[in-house]
Amino acid sequence: MTEEDDQRFARSACLRTRGTAQEGKVAFAELFFDLVFVLTIIQLSHSLAAHYSLLGLVEAAVLMLAVWWVWIYTTWATNWLDPDKAPVRILLFVLMFLGLMLSIAIPTAFGVGGFLFALTYVAMQIGRSAFTAYVMRRDWPENSLNFTRITAWTAFAAVFWLAGGLAGDEARLALWLLALAIEYASPALGFPVPGLGRSKASDWQVSGAHMAERCALFVIICLGETILVTGRTVAGMELLDGFTIILLATAFLSTATMWWIYFRFGHGEAAHLIEHSATPGRIARLAFTYAHIPIVAGIVLSAVAEEFALDHPHGDVDIKTASAIIGGPVVFLLGNIWFKAAIRGRWPLSHLAGIGALLALCLIVPIVQPYQLFIAAAAVLFGVALWEFLALKSTRADDVATV
Repeated sequence: MTEEDDQRFARSACLRTRGTAQEGKVAFAELFFDLVFVLTIIQLSHSLAAHYSLLGLVEAAVLMLAVWWVWIYTTWATNWLDPDKAPVRILLFVLMFLGLMLSIAIPTAFGVGGFLFALTYVAMQIGRSAFTAYVMRRDWPENSLNFTRITAWTAFAAVFWLAGGLAGDEARLALWLLALAIEYASPALGFPVPGLGRSKASDWQVSGAHMAERCALFVIICLGETILVTGRTVAGMELLDGFTIILLATAFLSTATMWWIYFRFGHGEAAHLIEHSATPGRIARLAFTYAHIPIVAGIVLSAVAEEFALDHPHGDVDIKTASAIIGGPVVFLLGNIWFKAAIRGRWPLSHLAGIGALLALCLIVPIVQPYQLFIAAAAVLFGVALWEFLALKSTRADDVATV
């Protein structure tokens, strides 16, 4: 950005001022916007726990991918739009109300609430992108063109979202998967539109500090859901004995360990790398837009696992309990591998070993009880965090090597 650009943005009615210490600041309006996603994550995890099956996992994945896409696209928009300015703040309030409607529709999205979910999702995606393109047209025409392309792609996907909302269950799933495929492929393709060309990685000049903090806050929302699940489940028990306290401590340790694995080595590195990269948009797209998907999915699945383990700690371990207890941490570690590889260029060995150890727990499923498997999975996660900490504690975050 040139000094002339910075002055132009400073005079804009909607854009953030660039080149200042406030450029990457997360505004209170953004934090307020995030509140609705607390309910969204709760609805997702509750719906998955209530309909836990192969089909239920696929349906939950579709809904989670849609929710993530709404949130991350809004984060990209507010990387350039200033939420402290009235038009942008009003946009966030409108999106927040629509997000509330989206959350309400989640439990019945593959039933009677399908069209409400699709209509609300489409309104959020097209409305935000069109608004951003419009308010940028004078002060930042290049980026306005980018958001015009995005609006065209979201409108194309909207056809399948709305058609799916009106269709039956099987057709709905197929149409919504197609809509997601269109939306998720479009950034990697550069949002090509006939007559408008395509976006290039160099077009996306982002604030790394803002992107890193926003995604970190979403991870905290998801981790907070696991705390809520743990607290709600234990509070509903008739007896709080020593055994229950041990399970409570294990659940808390698991959540705290996931926080440590994500935040201790990775979050700060990503912000630093984006700020000093010639193509910050490419790194932000890979590390935040895509790599955070399995991180979020793993945390949500781990919350479901905690609910299963706390509700039925004894007896045989069924397939759904085992898949949640083992699968949640595996997916979470896979996401962290992707995230850290995107910013370091190498895969952390501690995470790969942790995935191997978690998969090895499948061998003991027939001979253990749910609480024992739950404790074992938490121990593996703790071991991964300890390994990474000991290997990297003396290494500067920006020079970190593979573990």
